[in-house]
Amino acid sequence: MKTELKIYTVEEICDGFEYNELEGKGLYGLAGQLTIQPEYQRNYIYADGKRDVAVIDSVLKGYPLGLIYFNKVDGGRLEVLDGQQRITSLGRFLKNKFAVKINGLEQIFDGLNEGMQRMILDTKLLVYICEGEGERAEDEIKEWFETINIVGIPLNEQEKLNSIFSGKFVTLCKAEFSNSQNPQIQRWKSYVKGPADRQQFLATAMQWVSRNMDAKDKVSAYMSAHRRDDNINEIKTYFNTVLDWVDSKFDDVYNEMQGLNWGELYERFHHLPLNHTELSAKVSELMHDDYVTNRKGIFEYVLGGCQDTKLLNVRLFDKPTMRKVYQQQTDKAKAEGVSNCPYCAIGHDQNAHRIWKLEEMDADHVTAWSKGGSTDIANCQMLCKTHNRAKGNR
Repeated sequence: MKTELKIYTVEEICDGFEYNELEGKGLYGLAGQLTIQPEYQRNYIYADGKRDVAVIDSVLKGYPLGLIYFNKVDGGRLEVLDGQQRITSLGRFLKNKFAVKINGLEQIFDGLNEGMQRMILDTKLLVYICEGEGERAEDEIKEWFETINIVGIPLNEQEKLNSIFSGKFVTLCKAEFSNSQNPQIQRWKSYVKGPADRQQFLATAMQWVSRNMDAKDKVSAYMSAHRRDDNINEIKTYFNTVLDWVDSKFDDVYNEMQGLNWGELYERFHHLPLNHTELSAKVSELMHDDYVTNRKGIFEYVLGGCQDTKLLNVRLFDKPTMRKVYQQQTDKAKAEGVSNCPYCAIGHDQNAHRIWKLEEMDADHVTAWSKGGSTDIANCQMLCKTHNRAKGNR
């Protein structure tokens, strides 16, 4: 790869700067010669009132902004390889998109005095212009892109995949799933963790739709297979089908629904004739049950017919209760000459008269919690670990 070190001023780089509010990204600079966010770049994520302001503060204090890298493409045009967040922050400030505090006052660029404006515009930026060579030119640039993004805010896995498989398909996916202005985001956020600008919705959609790929890294395999598609019908339809199914099965939305693997749950249970009224009533009941400590497990539990109580992590008996019940059972067992495990005591093997130590036993619900049994001393018995595991929900 060939490299050339150049010096640009902020004014030169931000000449002709455009910012797309809808997609949340800077478009062009250097009088249209520079593409600020090429397809392989992640979305602009500095618009938080902290990191964008920090860029401008650094310029005002004379601190260097660090090296910036451009990629030279066909026709001599340039793309930002590294530095997109800094350049977009500078451009947005020059366009009065946010203010910084100077001498205790919030000020936009147009509100600054001419001397301060000129200081910002004349600030020099060091830029390496990189140019791939030969048949591997594109691969070289993307490998370098990954290398230089090890520092700073690291790319997450989906952002890396977007850069590797950049093209029409990824562009369309980002326009749908990574667009913070998409009106569907409010609905998606009920079930999927965001935010959109870090590709979380897209990552989830990819994980769901790629489930049947015959590969260890299913998402990579899917993106590779569809890289040159000119539509995203499959991933968009599947994603919405899963969420429509969730909406149809649960009447209420709970915070605990966010981030569950709804794609997997859809595949396991969508073919079953589940009654949404019964499901919703059971969910509401469990949400208000103080013994349930893992409320995120409630939805899989009710979809699966309320069988696997491990999903709920039902509150166990406390140690004082266990010690008291153990002592009562042990005293009674010794007096009768039988094992202090009720199940061992009625058996015919060598454990029929064995007195187990406390640490060799587990507390168990006499009447299973799933069948209405409470977690209190009246419903507690101590069983040896073998019999407790075997008993399950019976």
